[in-house]
Amino acid sequence: MLAEQRRTLILDILERKGSVSVTELHERLEVSRETLRRDITRLDDEGRLTKIHGGALSNSSVEPALNERMTQNIEGKRAIGQMAAEMIPDGVSLIIDAGTTTLCMADYLVERRRLTVYTNDLQIAAKLAGLNDNRVLLLGGEVQGTDGAIYGRDTTQMLDNYFADFAIVGISAFSSERGLTDYSREAAELRSLMLNHARVKVLLGDQTKFERKAPVRISGFEKLDHLITDIKPSQNIARAAKILFSKVHISTSV
Repeated sequence: MLAEQRRTLILDILERKGSVSVTELHERLEVSRETLRRDITRLDDEGRLTKIHGGALSNSSVEPALNERMTQNIEGKRAIGQMAAEMIPDGVSLIIDAGTTTLCMADYLVERRRLTVYTNDLQIAAKLAGLNDNRVLLLGGEVQGTDGAIYGRDTTQMLDNYFADFAIVGISAFSSERGLTDYSREAAELRSLMLNHARVKVLLGDQTKFERKAPVRISGFEKLDHLITDIKPSQNIARAAKILFSKVHISTSV
């Protein structure tokens, strides 16, 4: 098999699966692991996939940087954030996930009073701390990249001590095939814990997150309360959402 044919096959597998290990490629293509590692390095250098330890990710399975995500469907995200904020009364406790849509939501919470907020997002903490008798607890751990999001074992251990009235969690990827998925095990574990530590579970996901597939499944929770999005989902997504959520809300642009 020619090298270019082999690399095309690797990209085809990634397109279908989102991620693949060197071991799986070795078994399927019957090529040495050393050759496959060189192929992956070459394709990574060309920007056609993302190399990870032991394998590769499709570029569509890698979450864009915060600055890029803030330019994608920002009006839809603001509309979702406003609708989510309208569910939050004064004096409640809430867990707020890191992300662009939850950051938009925080802008609509600045008039609320006496909130107790647990968040892993530096910018959300800064927006809500010191306002209107709020208490803001920033979950500890490692700050990931330049996004201001905190993940890791320390983060989940701190959150495990608290329960809240609401959890407001962003969706990284939601497909009819895989359900809710995320881009790292740390993020998936933290979001699962957020959902399990709140009485009312609210997920926020704009249209850019539908039929997107990430490599790590979010699991370990019962049926969720609310999905807020900005468009009517496709038939396949609507069917999957009906199984997963009690109510689906469609926001309008602000």
